[in-house]
Amino acid sequence: MLEVIILAIALSMDAFAVSIGLGSKGDTKGLGLKAGLYFGTFQALMPFIGYLGGKGVLGWVEDYAPWIAFGLLALIGGKMIYESLQEGIEEDIAALTHKMMLLLAIATSIDAMAAGFSLTLLEVDAYLACTIIGVTTFAFSYAGVQIGKKSGTWLESKAEMFGGVVLILIGVKMLVV
Repeated sequence: MLEVIILAIALSMDAFAVSIGLGSKGDTKGLGLKAGLYFGTFQALMPFIGYLGGKGVLGWVEDYAPWIAFGLLALIGGKMIYESLQEGIEEDIAALTHKMMLLLAIATSIDAMAAGFSLTLLEVDAYLACTIIGVTTFAFSYAGVQIGKKSGTWLESKAEMFGGVVLILIGVKMLVV
């Protein structure tokens, strides 16, 4: 279960980083709740979709599953580290409409679908794991808006880099165990 909690924290770092950027925009009334609900919901759904896909192909690739999980987590982690070194998209967001929040939620959670494949290798209840991921992301997103409101965006890239490093380490652990 500890692995699921660590995975949840790592996966929530994208949403946390975006939430910090959103919070730094100024008008944050209700934004923490809105960000938490959008990001948390999608971060719970996407890994479940990945889990179901992984269950469907696990019989075919069972011998290679740890390597596939490692590759996916390393790619996601590397992408997060790369993005942490780039300029964020938050500067381009003019209005936080529901459509914009939906697009941000999908963008920040699409990687979680690939990470959901790794849930097939852990002996955990997928429903519980995805709920933990969603609740964790909700909490981090809500907190990110509040932190962004107070501090601006200086923490944004550090959070995303941390998440990337943790995902890579989880992938390495899957190879070792």
